[in-house]
Amino acid sequence: EKLATELLEEQGYSYVSPEEWEAERGDLSVVILRQRVKAAIDKFNPKVPADAREQALRTVTNLPSQNLIENNEAFHSMLTNGVDVEFMGPDGVKGDKVWLVDFANPERNEFVVCNQFTVLQGTMNKRPDVVLIINGLPLAVIELKNPADENATVKKAFTQLQNYKHAIPQLFYYNGLLVASDGIDAKVGSLTADWSRFMAWKIGRAWGR
Repeated sequence: EKLATELLEEQGYSYVSPEEWEAERGDLSVVILRQRVKAAIDKFNPKVPADAREQALRTVTNLPSQNLIENNEAFHSMLTNGVDVEFMGPDGVKGDKVWLVDFANPERNEFVVCNQFTVLQGTMNKRPDVVLIINGLPLAVIELKNPADENATVKKAFTQLQNYKHAIPQLFYYNGLLVASDGIDAKVGSLTADWSRFMAWKIGRAWGR
């Protein structure tokens, strides 16, 4: 975890400790950082009326389903295609897009890394090793195993990620990437990918934006 967070900091991520995140979130069943998401929406969409920006924030924070895959697909569409909003213009109701990420100017986004990111789900209390949070959204989860332990393999890190998906699904509503690593080898895949579809990822280049 220390190596991962240090590498990410070298790439421009800001480190936030578990204690700081817990204080900011308050409710540990809530996985997004609402005020950071709001700040990004306001920053990237200044021409969209405030009511419509608030509408977009509500849409992102209240996904339409209780199903993990359905919510992840809905959010992926919002992330890549913008959040659809409507508001009253001079000529009647107007539709527009609200963007959560500035893809054209990456430096305008907020890149944060946190380790031991506690998430509560009922009586479940889980702490994924490393979470990458972009503009208040937990877009990547990294599970690490100790390379000094011959029983702690990349495959076991992958299995742990699958367990998290069942125990704390709300964290993965917003997921874009899963990474399993033992600090030497790493594999990356999507939320629904099985082990055979997790591909090798060169760690030295992986942590960059």
